[in-house]
Amino acid sequence: MTERRSTLDGLAVSLLLTCCVLWGLNQVATKVALADFPPFTQAALRSAGAALLVLAWARLRGIALFTRDGTLPGGLLAGALFALEFGLIFFGLQFTTASRMVVFIYLAPFVVALGMPFVARSEKLKPVQFVGLAVAFGGVAAAFAEGFGQPSAGERQWLGDACGVGAALVWGATTLSIRSTRLAGAAPEKTLLYQLGLSALLLGMAAPVAHETWPQQVAALSWGALLFQTVIVTFASYLAWFWLVRHYPATRIASFTLLTPISGLVAGALVLNEPLTPRLLLALATVVLGLVLVNRR
Repeated sequence: MTERRSTLDGLAVSLLLTCCVLWGLNQVATKVALADFPPFTQAALRSAGAALLVLAWARLRGIALFTRDGTLPGGLLAGALFALEFGLIFFGLQFTTASRMVVFIYLAPFVVALGMPFVARSEKLKPVQFVGLAVAFGGVAAAFAEGFGQPSAGERQWLGDACGVGAALVWGATTLSIRSTRLAGAAPEKTLLYQLGLSALLLGMAAPVAHETWPQQVAALSWGALLFQTVIVTFASYLAWFWLVRHYPATRIASFTLLTPISGLVAGALVLNEPLTPRLLLALATVVLGLVLVNRR
């Protein structure tokens, strides 16, 4: 498919649902691997491994990735934003739970929804959709305030939560940068390679600056969590995501991903035994309600 669709069809919905489940599990996998891999080291390894997979995939399918097509400025911007986003997520998960992180980073659709009218007038939100975004924002704000009064993850929970909010802002900015530059017409593989390659370099440079060292021993569970992040999430699901961004309305697909916190909360509670506080559950409910309102016809 080469044309841009104005609505989400069955294929888009199926891919989005799969991505939502995988991305919810991704925060749990990151938290598990942090037991052995420091945050920036882990993020750099994930990006580097996935970049190699993208190169192999493109070579297998005969996709040209290094032709001059004017995408370099946009690619460098998207790559730098991608590195910042995941640097914030991996660093923040040291101080907050995976369940909380996955809720906060999915504030990204607010950024996309508010910014897309400046990129594509056809994606301007209607009043009821703004109400949906406001409802979701209110619930998330209540959950964030919990980090100052009754933190469930430790005294520095507010710092981890703030990193999640910052990552959401950067993720939204990344989506907008892709749609507003020559990357909008580039192959998904090229868009992803820009981000993976540059983030591997920048995060790898950040690791020694943060005085991170290679772990002496790594448990099999940590290797498995890193492999899951690299192959399934960062390579396969991100390729699907950038293909969706290229062919479907960015505001609607970004808002649809608000379903991700459901799988993230469930995975955090079942796998990591993380607490589900009333405010966090309220945030989840308002996020889902906001999703329904934003995607109303």
